[in-house]
Amino acid sequence: MAPAAIDRTCLILAAQTGDPVALEGLLAACQTDARRYARRHCQASDVDDAVQESLLVVARRVRGLQAAAAFSSWLFTVIRRECLRLQRAMLRHDPLDEDTVERQLAARSDHALRIDLAHALESLPAHYREVVLLRDFEELTIAEIAERLGEPPGAVKSRLHRARLLVREYLLG
Repeated sequence: MAPAAIDRTCLILAAQTGDPVALEGLLAACQTDARRYARRHCQASDVDDAVQESLLVVARRVRGLQAAAAFSSWLFTVIRRECLRLQRAMLRHDPLDEDTVERQLAARSDHALRIDLAHALESLPAHYREVVLLRDFEELTIAEIAERLGEPPGAVKSRLHRARLLVREYLLG
């Protein structure tokens, strides 16, 4: 086992016993990995919140962890759930009527709209961004995207729908 892995295991075991210094060290040690993982699974605007909430969960529940070796997978599961919770919360608010949407988008210049669209696409998790780019920019059919990704067409349609909702929400601020 590598020395860094041994150090982390020692921190986990000490944190499980209630050692506040070890818990602080553990949270500091796993923050970089947590942030990297959250960037892959959350919208860019949710990364900090997801990491913070996930580390709070870790701090509260590390004593209940059965095996120190399971810490990394548990941490990533906590982060993934937090990203999903934040995503669901974003989609929960009242939808705007189409006239309001049209007015808001028409009020922007083409240049500003292009920049906002680029930022919206960058904020998408990679699996959503990929589907939008394949469909709307490369103009592939759902069947072609499904074949390329090795996914069922229904999953591709669902992912494309969610991705477009996220882009719309981003553009409407």
